Amino acid sequence: MSVHLHWFLPTGGDGRTLVDRHAYTDGGIRRDRITPVSGVRAPDIEYLAQIAKAAEQLGFEAVLTPTGTWCEDAWLTTVALTQVTERLKFLVAFRPGVISPVLAAQMAATYQRISRGRLLLNVVTGGDSTEQKRFGDHLGHDRRYARTDEFLQIVRGVWGGRPFDFQGEHYQVEGGLTALPPDPLPQIFFGGSSAAAGPVAARNVDVYLTWGEPPEEVKRKTDWIRGLAEKEGRTVRFGIRLHTISRDSSKEAWATAGRLLDDLDPETVAAAQQALGESESVGQQRMLALHGGSRDKLEISPNLWAGVGLVRGGAGTALVGSHAEVADRIEEYHSLGIEHFVLSGYPHLEEAYWFGEGVRPELAARGLLDAGPAPLDGVPAANGRPASAPGGAPLLIAGGR
Repeated sequence: MSVHLHWFLPTGGDGRTLVDRHAYTDGGIRRDRITPVSGVRAPDIEYLAQIAKAAEQLGFEAVLTPTGTWCEDAWLTTVALTQVTERLKFLVAFRPGVISPVLAAQMAATYQRISRGRLLLNVVTGGDSTEQKRFGDHLGHDRRYARTDEFLQIVRGVWGGRPFDFQGEHYQVEGGLTALPPDPLPQIFFGGSSAAAGPVAARNVDVYLTWGEPPEEVKRKTDWIRGLAEKEGRTVRFGIRLHTISRDSSKEAWATAGRLLDDLDPETVAAAQQALGESESVGQQRMLALHGGSRDKLEISPNLWAGVGLVRGGAGTALVGSHAEVADRIEEYHSLGIEHFVLSGYPHLEEAYWFGEGVRPELAARGLLDAGPAPLDGVPAANGRPASAPGGAPLLIAGGR
């Protein structure tokens, strides 16, 4: 079982701090409780192409693209980026409640042909009713997962190449068909920590994703999903979503984490915690419980730092340390059955190089990477920082991150 390394595509904007992409008051419309910051980078296609090309050059297998109000559309953005990359895959997040499952299956098939087989799918059921209602979705938390279950059954059914019928509570399909099924079939990634989410993963998905909790908590969660999948006669693989701050020395890495923390004034943290605390997502509540809104004892496990979650929704922890220490933690998670590591860092362009040039060789030396394509040779690292975007755009919690 090899390690699969993936990076993140910040289609909601990027920057040098944790707060420059988020505004946590009144749905992100007002900013009166947020300290203004500079250095925001717009998610324009030129900057996103820089990150995608860097990820490909550094040997990452894929990039995760989020979904939500404050992000560029994941399907359109990534299909454009397939035209400026060669082998990089795109883990496209989407919400099953706002699109027909048959149309989604058809879109995936078209995407596979355009990209020559580089699509992966990240299903985001949604843990925030306010966000869901913006897209016209008024189902409650558990019913959304029941609908996702039906949705994925239909997607797989119509990929079979023959007319497919389905009668469920949320969908009724007669003769559903993808005339030219995708080849290969995209792997389906999915995350969810609630009791309603587990059976959906067990029945339908290829890779179950968890956010970066301490190893003992991750093991409990993967054991739970593995047991449910066995009852369904299936095998599910596992992945984890983490940020990284990797440097040539542990001291330098923790100093960088400290600088990110220094940007957070009490008012900004309080506003973020208030908004995040209203989330229906069980996974989000587990992230909040790791730090309790306090700056004290943010290293919740060796080299696992919960400071990101003070202001950021979704993935709230980072691996912090020297390249060897970060590799140690990845090896530890890998020993628990984690294959896929979906990583990110601030800013995403620079941190891709820190990880790709520092940690990836450590993992390769330990025999944890397969013998697939190595990083592209002869490509220099990016110099300088991309032009900053105009500040002030309200950017909030985006799903699928």
